[in-house]
Amino acid sequence: MRQKVLVTGGAGFIGSHTVVELAAAHQVEILDNFSNAVPSAIDRLRELTGADLPVHEVDLRDHEAVRAVLREGAFDAVIHFAGKKAVGESVEQPLDYYDNNVGGTISLVRAMQEYAVRQLVFSSSATVYGADAPVPMTEDLPTSATNPYGWTKVMIEQILRDVAVADPTWRIALLRYFNPVGAHVSGRIGEDPSGIPNNLMPFIAQVAVGRRERLQVFGDDYDTVDGTGVRDYIHVVDLALGHLAALERIGQTDQPLSAWNLGSGSGTSVLELVTAFERASGQQIPYDVVARRAGDIAASYADPSRAEAELGWRAERTVEDMCADTWRWQQDNPQGYPSP
Repeated sequence: MRQKVLVTGGAGFIGSHTVVELAAAHQVEILDNFSNAVPSAIDRLRELTGADLPVHEVDLRDHEAVRAVLREGAFDAVIHFAGKKAVGESVEQPLDYYDNNVGGTISLVRAMQEYAVRQLVFSSSATVYGADAPVPMTEDLPTSATNPYGWTKVMIEQILRDVAVADPTWRIALLRYFNPVGAHVSGRIGEDPSGIPNNLMPFIAQVAVGRRERLQVFGDDYDTVDGTGVRDYIHVVDLALGHLAALERIGQTDQPLSAWNLGSGSGTSVLELVTAFERASGQQIPYDVVARRAGDIAASYADPSRAEAELGWRAERTVEDMCADTWRWQQDNPQGYPSP
């Protein structure tokens, strides 16, 4: 069924790829304050989708502005990506993270409640499993966190649970994703971090394209295949398709709230990813091994079987696909999106 969907943070990395997939089946509008995205991404989304994609330049903490968007939009559902997401920054600026992520979500859900929009797909994270969770991680594990960013996800999940208990007419999906990487196959949209990348794949890509000299590998003495940290990498297009599957599911279920892992179900070490990217790009990635980062764990990967059983979704794209698509994006856009 064709729906009208508001995508918060729709100009960002995961949001933009979800907009592309969503626009093929639904009417889409975007809400973004462009604090971590650029307006030129919207032009490329319109180019890729052939859709109008109305944009609301609004901060979710501006409750009256959010109310106006919901009041005038007559939306059927919201997919909520908007939020700060840098772990290190969250440790340095915890109040900003709680204010932005938790406060913005409360403002959004209040407005949704007021205007009877009861379908919400929330961008959560595997960080809600904390530091000591066994692998593979399942959705019934207790939630915890090791940094303020992770705690914002834990808190928002709890808030949404409480909302669903108070009003069981809500249909809420909590999507816990692992390590999104890759780019659209066109090379027109991809990950464009501001400043020094916080995540491994964009850092590798910037080394390969000559923007950065060397990669730092944080620790090579973990109990893993080669001593480096192991993570579950998922192609951003697979992740986007998971949001469409979740949106369809919550429209059919009688469960007020559900949680699903979105991951590949297997782990790739830092050095395995470096080697895969060297093959895809034909470039050597020089690196230095440095001390472990505080809070890092040896291995993290999903048990995605619930998503496969209940959503009919599974990650299809390989690590080789992820590297090839990231390299295409980085080669075509060595400095990221054009600045305004």
